[in-house]
Formats: sequence, structure tokens, C-alpha cells
Amino acid sequence: MIDDLITAMGPEFVQLSLTPIVIGILAAVACALPGNFLLLRRQALIGDAISHVVLPGIVAAFLVTGTISAVPMMLGAGAAAIVAVVMIEIVKRLGKVEPGAAMGLVFTTLFAAGVLFLEITDTSSVHIDVQHALLGNLESLIWFDAQDWGSLIDPVALSTLPPQLPRLAIVLVGIGLFIVLFWKELKISTFDMSFAEAIGIRTKLLSFALVVTTAIAAVAAFDAVGSIIVIAMFVCPPASARLMTNQLGRQVGWSVIFATISAILGYIFAGYGPGWFGSPYAVSAAGMIATISGIILILTCMFGPQRKRTGQRAEA
Repeated sequence: MIDDLITAMGPEFVQLSLTPIVIGILAAVACALPGNFLLLRRQALIGDAISHVVLPGIVAAFLVTGTISAVPMMLGAGAAAIVAVVMIEIVKRLGKVEPGAAMGLVFTTLFAAGVLFLEITDTSSVHIDVQHALLGNLESLIWFDAQDWGSLIDPVALSTLPPQLPRLAIVLVGIGLFIVLFWKELKISTFDMSFAEAIGIRTKLLSFALVVTTAIAAVAAFDAVGSIIVIAMFVCPPASARLMTNQLGRQVGWSVIFATISAILGYIFAGYGPGWFGSPYAVSAAGMIATISGIILILTCMFGPQRKRTGQRAEA
């Protein structure tokens, strides 16, 4: 097993596996960071909702433009996310139902509409289909021009990286800056909304900014990794981290660690794990990454230091 991994770390690893692993890490961490605040605000389902509703936006963008370039896809997905947030507020206020019920109604309806659009339109020929939407195309994000580890410092080779990698890197930096710049406001409003309003924090605007940040993370990750990883990373790493500590800063750190571990081990087990058991076939990297994140959550539920205090609020 170890020999296989050492052999795999050669030039072929740089070309075939390095970029998918890095993209998986970037997507997982980008989703896990805002997921911490959504979890503590009891709004984790928002990430689930947004990861579903981007599908009809992506399909609609293709039908309008006839292309699958990044900009129309991102705009369509972003528009769908905004529409979903507005619809959730309308259902919640007019129907006078709890937020969870409103989110569940909206995201299942829009996701079903997206799947219906996929089935009745000719999008499968351009690799926009249900399987792509659910599991992404992580395994296909190959760095063709990489020769060996020296390509990491070769400007020509770096210019041919899969576009998903720099796109997710930019999004991750933006999300990190948002959290750092508004850390105090996010922390106070997450634990005591009334106090935050009393000291002048614009909680509604901040909550909307958090939702927008969540939508950006989901849209950026959706094309590369599909909705399965997006949903799992918004919930599992933050929930696992919550079971490890009762302090917010440490929780964010633990969530990044768990997201990174899930991406690395998930990709390795998907590609090489079946061979260890005599199977000639690989399994879905996205599905395995989500599975690893779920296993980590189960382990923290069983052995995490805070497993007996899950009903308590985390500390600032």
C-alpha cells in the first residue's frame, strides 16, 4: 500500500492527481469557512439549499448563451442563488413557516426544476448532466502540460492549470478576507443578535453578506466538485469541529483541518483504495470525499471532547 503511494508521487502524480487534490482542498475549505457561522446560527441548510439551486441557474445560462464558459455559468448560478434567497424570505414571511421549512420547500423545488431542465434539453452533449451536477468532474481536471515537480515553478506550465484552480483560490482568499475583516461583527451577531443590534452592528446586512459569501463558495465549487461535496463541506467539517472545541477560533481551525483531510484522503481512497482490495475500478472522488467527511463526523461524535455538550452554545 505504502509502496503504491510512493510510486504514485512521481511525474504522473503531478500531471494526473495533484491539481484535482488541490482543487478538492480549495473547494472544501471555501465551503467549510462560512459553514462554521451557518452552523452556529442554525442555518446550515442554507448551504444545502444554495448548492441545489445553482443547478437551474447553470442550465438556464447555457440555454441562453449556448456556451459553457465560466462567466455565464457563474452569473447564472449566482442569479439562481439570489432568487432562492428571495423566495425563501417570501415563503417564510407570507406562509408564516419556520426558516427550515421554507428553505426545504424552495431548494427541493428549484433543484427538481434543474433536473427537469437537464432531462428535457440537449445539455448532455456538453457534459451538463445529472451525474456531472451531483459529482462534478474532479477526476478530469488534469494538468496536461506538467512534466514533473519542476513544473510548479515553470510559468509556462502554470499558465495551463485548470481554470477551476485559480478561480477557487481567488474565492477562498476573498472568503478568508471577509471573515477576517468582519470577525468581531460575525462573532457577536452569531452568538447574540440582539446585543449586536444594540451596539450598532447592521445584523441584517451582515447576514445577507454571509449568505452571499456562501453562495459564492457554492457556485465556485459546483463546477469542479458537484453538489455532493458542496453540501457535505458546508456541514460536516464545521459540525466535526464543533465537537472538538467550544471556542470559535479553534472551531474554524479544526474545520479547515477536517476539510483538508477529507479532500486528500477522499481522493486517494477513490483512486487507489479499490485496488488495495483487488478491484480494478476506481470510485467517484466526490462521493469518497463526502464519505470521508462523514466518517470524521461520526468519529468526533463518538470521541470528540465536546460530544456531551452539543446542546450548548460555543464560546466567542
